[in-house]
Amino acid sequence: MTLATNRSTAAQRMTLDEYLNFEDGTETRHELVDGGFVEICAESTLNIAIGSFLFAMFLQVVPHYLIHKGTEIETPGGLATSRYPDLLVLTEACAAALKGKSCSIITVEMPAPALVIEMVSPGEPGELNYDRDYVQKPVEYAARGIPEYWILDPHRQVVAVLKLEGKADKKQEFQGEQVVVSTSFPALKLSATAILSAG
Repeated sequence: MTLATNRSTAAQRMTLDEYLNFEDGTETRHELVDGGFVEICAESTLNIAIGSFLFAMFLQVVPHYLIHKGTEIETPGGLATSRYPDLLVLTEACAAALKGKSCSIITVEMPAPALVIEMVSPGEPGELNYDRDYVQKPVEYAARGIPEYWILDPHRQVVAVLKLEGKADKKQEFQGEQVVVSTSFPALKLSATAILSAG
């Protein structure tokens, strides 16, 4: 996922409620990061294709209503943060908690989803894109109690699967024809190449 620069200043920090009720008169999507407003830029066509492919593949192993695109997730911490994953697979309890809500956001009071998937944009260690997906989000998602987090990196041709063990994640990387191992979804048999090339 590609993000633009944070447009917020310290004086403009928002609570989660303020963020959810904010209207800027445009169709621009945003994330709330440490109380700051961050624009989400348009996805690449490859990332869109990968997301569609995975949606179709997950339909073979879970009911359609558990697969979400466009649902946000609040992460715990000091200042309010709400992430916009590329794809989520919910638990039944999480889906029940979301049912009928006016905003599709999984708050910290709700059960965690079973899986979060993020597709990263090109970047190197120390750069915003890389650090956000490889450093910040794993910490946030582990603190939220999400049992599995996938990082899909078409630029490096790597699928990283982070599994929550205790309060931290254990990471395993898959490349080429290696089958991506998911403890949450063992029936899903996809190689890293199949995922990163959208089938």
